[in-house]
Amino acid sequence: MYKSRNLPNTRIDVADALRGIAVAGIILYHSVEHFNIFTQEPIVHPLASDQIVADVLAWLLSGKMYGIFAMLFGLSFFIMNDNQQQKGKNFSLRFAWRMCLLFGFGIVNVAFYDGDILMLYACYGLLLIPISYLPSKWVWCIIALLAIQPVELYCLLTGTTIDHSTLWEVYGKINSVHQHGTFWENTLTNLRYGFEVNSRFNIFSGRLTQLLCLFILGMQLGRQRLFYNEGKNLKIWHSILICSAIIVIALSFMDFGELDFWLKPIYNLIILLMIVSAVVSAWYAFEGVRSVLHHLCIFGRMSLTNYLLQSIIGCAIFCGYGLACYHYLGITYAVMVGCGMIVCQYLFARYWFASHPRGLLEGLWRKLTWI
Repeated sequence: MYKSRNLPNTRIDVADALRGIAVAGIILYHSVEHFNIFTQEPIVHPLASDQIVADVLAWLLSGKMYGIFAMLFGLSFFIMNDNQQQKGKNFSLRFAWRMCLLFGFGIVNVAFYDGDILMLYACYGLLLIPISYLPSKWVWCIIALLAIQPVELYCLLTGTTIDHSTLWEVYGKINSVHQHGTFWENTLTNLRYGFEVNSRFNIFSGRLTQLLCLFILGMQLGRQRLFYNEGKNLKIWHSILICSAIIVIALSFMDFGELDFWLKPIYNLIILLMIVSAVVSAWYAFEGVRSVLHHLCIFGRMSLTNYLLQSIIGCAIFCGYGLACYHYLGITYAVMVGCGMIVCQYLFARYWFASHPRGLLEGLWRKLTWI
């Protein structure tokens, strides 16, 4: 059974920077996807660069930003749990209540945007409770098992296929309402189908086990204190960066063929590790990088609030009940809109933190957690 090492858990600024990168990346890629509106109508204002921009951002952001968010979620769980252990208290029931609250935030979010992740994260988060009692050697074994995509590997070895037709049927219903429905029709449709479509998409995309893997990995990295600049941690991050970069380069020239549904999630996971290790390495190695990324720390400290805000603002811009930009803007222009959203939300975060110690929803979540 794992026991606290009774070491202080000071605030990890680089983790805040990574949260900021993750939320900003989520906003950008949601803009690429026009906030889950995939229309067959001709785009009024396309650009020649649209496909290139889509391909580059898909490689860099798709699946990676949500993964970083999940990993840092596991890190946060470890810090809170470890702090309570050091006080001689059990955090399990309190954390379960915290996940119920997160599920509630997810219901609010999915009313605006059908791609909500908070409800799924709340369900995954509950699994951290029993795993947190295990010794590290068993936790690493679970991480390794989940990292090899066991569901996809099983399907590959046994010839089993998963029927995803229901996923596309539900997408069709939602997509039509996003384009032509009223605000209330969108809200009711999202509440009805949002959790189902996201659960099915997690299975389709290989995230079913990978997100849980990253939750547990974040907790384990917290146990190892790897996000602190202590001992040989920086050398470990440099090694991860070099190894992951070599693997990514090698896999980039491979055609996965029939193995795509199994290898692509693993490939995305390695890109994620490359991004995280690059940010952590640069953060501790270069003062100039810290100065630049400090702005993303502000954005990341307000990650929950920013995540809900991007759903409200983005859907108002792209959905048919709002400005209907899904029909007017090509991908390049949509990304410019996403950049504008990031700037506006960053300015709001700076304004908010000038007089508040925590983000708007972060403070509410904390108060309700300890009610």
